Amino acid sequence: MLKQIALFVGLLIASHTVLGQDREKLFGVWKLVSFETELQTTGERRPVFGKNPNGYLIFTPQGRMMALLTNESRKAAATDQERAELLRTMISYSGIYHLEADKFVTKVDISWNEALTGTEQVRFYKLQGDRLDIISAWAPSVTIPGTPMVRGIFTWERQK
Repeated sequence: MLKQIALFVGLLIASHTVLGQDREKLFGVWKLVSFETELQTTGERRPVFGKNPNGYLIFTPQGRMMALLTNESRKAAATDQERAELLRTMISYSGIYHLEADKFVTKVDISWNEALTGTEQVRFYKLQGDRLDIISAWAPSVTIPGTPMVRGIFTWERQK
């Protein structure tokens, strides 16, 4: 029994060390390279915000993340309809995050979409040098007819 407790404590310490190392590797500014949705039923991937979307993701040592993503073809608005279109072609939110194994969870405290404020957003991630791949959890799409289950797939590159 004592060996099992010692093994458990050892694994706990090791996982905490790995999470700490990953957390430090996430710190900084990341530029969006691609953003796609994947349909759960077919595996089909569709670009979101064009083939060259704009965006930045920031992780701070204080535990805050901030994200801003926009469509590649946005232009300044002159009418209410154009202003509404700008809202539909962006994503932005911020909150306090923590790591759990292969995911980070953000408690959203401000968002472009008030439906997200106060929620916890779960994102799975994989670090490969200066590349960060993030995949969202499966959720019903609010923009595709029939609200199929989709997930977001994001590729980011570290900014120096």
